[in-house]
Amino acid sequence: MVEYRSVSQVLFGFLPEQTVDLKGRVWKVKDWVYFSRNDIDVASIKRAIIRHAGAWEASGKDGDFVANLRKGFPIQVVTIDEDNGVKIEPFPNKSWVCRSCFRVHSEPGAQCPCGKDIGKSNLYFVGYHDECGALREPYIPKCKEHKQVRVNFPGTASAAEIVFDCPVCNSPLRKGFGNVSCECGKGNLKFLPHRASSVYTPHSVVIVNPPDKEKIRVLTEAGGPPRALSWVLSGMEEDNIEQVKSSSESLRRTLQSQGLPDDVIDKMLQAAGTSDEFDSVPNLRLVREHQEEAEAQAVILALATLDSRVQIKDLIASVQGDSRFTKVYQSDYLSSLSKAGLKSVELIDKFPVLTAQYGYTRGGHKPGEDKLTPFKSKGSKGYTIYSDLAQTEALYVQLEPNRVIAWLQGEGFNIIQGQDEKSSRQNILEAINKYDGTGGEQSLVDVLQKLIHSYAHRFIRVASVFSGIDRNGLSELLLPYHLGFFIYGAAKGDFVLGGLQAVFETELHKLLDAVLYEDHRCAMDPACHDSGGACMGCLHLGEPSCRHFNMNLSRKTLFGRKGYLR
Repeated sequence: MVEYRSVSQVLFGFLPEQTVDLKGRVWKVKDWVYFSRNDIDVASIKRAIIRHAGAWEASGKDGDFVANLRKGFPIQVVTIDEDNGVKIEPFPNKSWVCRSCFRVHSEPGAQCPCGKDIGKSNLYFVGYHDECGALREPYIPKCKEHKQVRVNFPGTASAAEIVFDCPVCNSPLRKGFGNVSCECGKGNLKFLPHRASSVYTPHSVVIVNPPDKEKIRVLTEAGGPPRALSWVLSGMEEDNIEQVKSSSESLRRTLQSQGLPDDVIDKMLQAAGTSDEFDSVPNLRLVREHQEEAEAQAVILALATLDSRVQIKDLIASVQGDSRFTKVYQSDYLSSLSKAGLKSVELIDKFPVLTAQYGYTRGGHKPGEDKLTPFKSKGSKGYTIYSDLAQTEALYVQLEPNRVIAWLQGEGFNIIQGQDEKSSRQNILEAINKYDGTGGEQSLVDVLQKLIHSYAHRFIRVASVFSGIDRNGLSELLLPYHLGFFIYGAAKGDFVLGGLQAVFETELHKLLDAVLYEDHRCAMDPACHDSGGACMGCLHLGEPSCRHFNMNLSRKTLFGRKGYLR
């Protein structure tokens, strides 16, 4: 069977153990025909997955997946072989419904007693178990006398309303699929249409991952995460991380990579301690979890801007004399940034993005709630990561730290504005320890996530209009620890390369004004407003635009009485 889908569709809709609709039937994906990628920085992927899957580890529902990654279990990063595609099999395979009389047969080629031959389709309901990740075909009883069964669909998605009866004597056989215990012994199966999001929810990480592994090695040996964090906290004043002064920590890592003993390294650092050639790394009072996340997000910024970064100051420098854009860049752009509560908007015209699917859940969408099933490698103790690596363009949007602090103060957080941008950013990060949510108070990380996430969705919905890009052709990458987010073009689908660049160079001020002033009411109000302030009518986006399942969003965060954009 030959059917064509884009790589993006395959990456999100044709993963192992996922059910799909093809040619009027339901199928289950067995596996991809794939190539292994050797140009991927596997260490970065492991770190990202460990952070992302931490909620399942904490709830004990990851099957030791995270612990195994920490132990060094190998991962194989693969990408689809576009010439050979995916391997599929019919599922359910024992419930074939006649499209004429709705009799259920156990074989697709069985002769139906109704005498009509207009084809058969398999039953589109499946049973799943959120506690173990199992997927099962529903059992359908037949009339003991006539050995036949007919299905009567109620016209709704409720499995409990489906009626099975005998097409000969009309005797009722069952309503719904009954209470079926799972083989794992931890509860009953739930039955839903196979395409319901509860039946299969893939989980992925997005990594800014330049394919040049040499640059990643150089960055790591030069101090990597601490150096990147220092650069970001200082406002990213240099064009890229390579222009930042070395720190004592980065020198230590470089010397360690050369095999020097620690006592020799200590003496060399002591000798260099008073030199102006070395820049200090801020000593943040953060617990390890938050320190690592702040550094990881800083590394994302460092790698993203390593080869390409266009700032508004570059646009100003590019105009000559009385160019019609002189006033636009020097006045209108900066004014709109200030009104929108932003420090900067930058263009990354070479934005390499790796999307990596590492597993799935059945049940809810909340991390840690249901059993995480990672993709295991066949014939080994490692794991397979299904990926797509592409280079696209992006905008990096960064909120103004003092404006964020003022907003957080209005939300009840006691955070002091610093004397400069660096100290303000440090104050926000250090407040994360104080407001960690363990004492019943709001978690500062969650509040920042909601602010950044809501702003990103508002930005995407407006940017899609100005850029001429379909809303589903744009995706987000959130960096809440550094008050920013990337909006980037999906590598496949309805994305127009150059659309974001054109907006950045000509109409950024109009876009920001639209984010701030255009109607932010929702057609679903007051119901939407009363239930959190986020729905398909105002902030929600489709997949793969939002990989956070449209959670932790609210218009109130932006436009409420104390909203950030008020």
